[in-house]
Amino acid sequence: MSRQSDLNKSFKLAVRSLLTTCPKQEFRNAFPNFSTSEQDSLHRLFIQVITSLHENIEDEFESLCLETQVGAALDTVEQLVEEQGLDPLLSEKTNIMDVKCDISTAKKNEIQYLTGMLERVEEQKRLMQARIEQLKRGKQDVSGMMDVVEKLRSGTLEYGTCDNGLRNP
Repeated sequence: MSRQSDLNKSFKLAVRSLLTTCPKQEFRNAFPNFSTSEQDSLHRLFIQVITSLHENIEDEFESLCLETQVGAALDTVEQLVEEQGLDPLLSEKTNIMDVKCDISTAKKNEIQYLTGMLERVEEQKRLMQARIEQLKRGKQDVSGMMDVVEKLRSGTLEYGTCDNGLRNP
């Protein structure tokens, strides 16, 4: 409840500084056409109004805080701050050099990871290009073999016709 009590204290201080009574002499100077007794009566009435305003505003603020459960919300925030070490005034890790070192290390790790990925992709690309070249050569070899087979067929057919011609003279 420390944050809620701090909030209440801060609010009350703010209200008091806004709704302070002015010195009696300044009040009298504000109403120069009135008699002294009338000025005193007006000043007492002013003090009563200011006091009533203080009380009403403070009561309204407290009921509004209860209605909206400000205390529970502030307790939750305080618990999260403690758990996660988010309070910069209490944190021991406010050293800028530590933060710089942590960020630098994270960036170096990221660069190493990305460099490794790039090297793997380049190796895959090289392997794929080698395979494509191999397949192209294989295709040329196959078409070259087809030419050889075709020549052999035609040569065999010619040989057979030449042989028949020699036997029948």
